[in-house]
Amino acid sequence: MTKLIISTLLGISYLHSADSVAAMFEEGEAFGNIKYYYIQTDKQNSIPHKDTSANANAIGGTIGFKTAFLHGISAQATFMTTNGFGLNGAVDTSILGRDNGVRLDNGNPSGNIAQESFTVLGEAFLNYNYNDFLVNYGRQVLKTPLIDAKTVRMLPSAIQGSRVSYSMKNQGLIFEGDYLTHFKQRTSNAFINIVEHALGANTKAITGDTEGDLFVASMLWKHDDFSASVYDYYADNFLNSFYANINYKGTNDSYNYDLGLESIIQRSIGAANTNLTYVGSLTGGKKINTEALSLKGDIHYVESSFMMGYTYVSSDDNVHDSLVLPWDGTPLYTNMITSNDLFVSNYGRGLTADSIYIGGTQSIKFAYSQNYDFTGVKGVKTVLSYMIADNDKFTKGKQKDLNIVLAYKYDKHFSITLKGIFVKNNTSAKEDGSISQLDDFQQYRVIANYTF
Repeated sequence: MTKLIISTLLGISYLHSADSVAAMFEEGEAFGNIKYYYIQTDKQNSIPHKDTSANANAIGGTIGFKTAFLHGISAQATFMTTNGFGLNGAVDTSILGRDNGVRLDNGNPSGNIAQESFTVLGEAFLNYNYNDFLVNYGRQVLKTPLIDAKTVRMLPSAIQGSRVSYSMKNQGLIFEGDYLTHFKQRTSNAFINIVEHALGANTKAITGDTEGDLFVASMLWKHDDFSASVYDYYADNFLNSFYANINYKGTNDSYNYDLGLESIIQRSIGAANTNLTYVGSLTGGKKINTEALSLKGDIHYVESSFMMGYTYVSSDDNVHDSLVLPWDGTPLYTNMITSNDLFVSNYGRGLTADSIYIGGTQSIKFAYSQNYDFTGVKGVKTVLSYMIADNDKFTKGKQKDLNIVLAYKYDKHFSITLKGIFVKNNTSAKEDGSISQLDDFQQYRVIANYTF
């Protein structure tokens, strides 16, 4: 893939004058960030001797370069790195190489491999723009509802593949098509086949092959105060996921408000639809069949914002009814920044689920954010979020999340954020739908970031 980009740039050099190619780089720009991250995770369980505590320090970030356009062609490359230090005792590897450990160390998320620092060429892609058309290919950070970069930790996730996009600006429409072959989770330096990453050692037993591709077709629309998007994610012999949302933004003399609706429909398809129904399959003989609905309302008044969201995931004991989110996607308006919501995107964990994404779960979320410029204290922001998730399958009771965030942005370059996360009955579901719940979960994060 990198060889293709290099050969393309050499081809440009051959076809055009050296001065033109030189200008392509001279008019380009470097970018990146330097990030310090501290994390501590404490878990309490009623089972004797199962309480755990782990922490980690890391420094890392990204550095990249994007060229200017030459006859519609541009290129971009980004290196990503995370480097642990002061790693004493039990290590929280969620800002290091957790996914590497799961993939290479017999599923161990916190062993020696998971604790290793790494550097990776996370982006290396070519763009070609012609009028309203865009075509690109390579490794890049992608943000969609079900495949997301998820930059809440040290590094973003990335994909490898190609995109074709066409914009109809007068109608407010954008049509996109993606062909994706590989996925790099945020705690890994390896681009793994995108279907294998989701299913791990069970890929062939479920899909009939050891790898597969993902096709994504989408349409995005915006007109005045309305916006909407529709996505279809199709992985042959594995999964089809349909996502749609619609938003409305209203204003009056004293406040603004947003209203939103999300819907997700997922089905196993082809070989997976057959193989998952066999007795003894990973899901316990259940094919994938689930739907989810999410609603939200936001009110913004001067420097204050209030949000309420509601989510419901369909329930059916005869099918695998939890949402399948193997590629760092965390849709639904009741999603929180808590703990394990992102670990279902670890290698081979794609059929597990957490809290609001478990079949049968209803959840409601309240959030309040406040800026303080009116006091003369510039750049300070607080966010308070509270979520309750309920499900008849939760034997210990409802999951309750409290997130507290204090953020300070000095200027467009430097920011620091403190986060406290407190969860009662933190809940997850295995591939066969069985539920486990911790008694208590606390997590603390300190994130300092300088962007250039």
